[in-house]
Amino acid sequence: MSQSETATEPTIWLKRAVPGIKQTSVPTLTAVESEPSTECPECHSLTTNTALILNQYVCPECDHHLTMTARKRLEWFFDSVDAELGQEFTAGNPLNFVDSKPYPERMKEAQTKTGESEGLVVMAGKLKNLDVIACAFDFRFMGGSMGSVVGDRFVQAAEKALAERKPLVCFAASGGARMQEGLLSLMQMARTSAAIERLRLAGVPYVVILTNPVYGGVTASLAMLGDVHIAEPKAMIGFAGKRVIEQTVREVLDEPFQRAEFLLEKGTVDMVVHRHQLIDTTHRILAKLSKAAA
Repeated sequence: MSQSETATEPTIWLKRAVPGIKQTSVPTLTAVESEPSTECPECHSLTTNTALILNQYVCPECDHHLTMTARKRLEWFFDSVDAELGQEFTAGNPLNFVDSKPYPERMKEAQTKTGESEGLVVMAGKLKNLDVIACAFDFRFMGGSMGSVVGDRFVQAAEKALAERKPLVCFAASGGARMQEGLLSLMQMARTSAAIERLRLAGVPYVVILTNPVYGGVTASLAMLGDVHIAEPKAMIGFAGKRVIEQTVREVLDEPFQRAEFLLEKGTVDMVVHRHQLIDTTHRILAKLSKAAA
């Protein structure tokens, strides 16, 4: 036996199949399979969470704008965050409301699910060269419903914007007033509207960015009282929901009824802006309004 044959013999022996054991090849995982991924609700394509974040939570396949949490939205919007406002406000249970569950239990579930104490997050920070106060609804928190704490936080944000003459921006995403707080919830429509009127009289800019969806008492108050109304593409915006209207009028309402593009055509919103251009567009508007106010 030659020296070369002796050298290769151990290698050949290692490659032999072991009797009685079935050997299978291990499939190579793609990036989507090996990383945490999110399925687009529109086209059902899978995108890695890393790619989705880099694309600002817009589906790279169909351009659908996926939902952003309130905190992620504000952190994405600001270049730097100076402070978070309104954390001292906490909800009570003034009506001792119970549906299938007591209200405090529903609140606890929402807080555990979202990691937030309420459905509105307020921050002050820098948007390029501007000092701005911005608030964002978190639709995961009981449908982004507006209760007394949401009203408290919004009014505090408006009062701070008024005192410091800083523009106020609101990212709206809500199902409306919170039924578990009854009349106390409906009162927030008047409170927030009054705070916005004070901003208007003082010439402090207030811009609303309508995301998906915006309905009910939020639409009937703070979401439709801005100096400028910007909507994200295909966002659903209205007072009564589409299914409620269909059941009332006994007619089928075809697309794009209540979509952002439909409201733009009817003059309800001022512009529909892709998320990739949203920060630059908002900054440009706020800069012009701030200069005009000064």
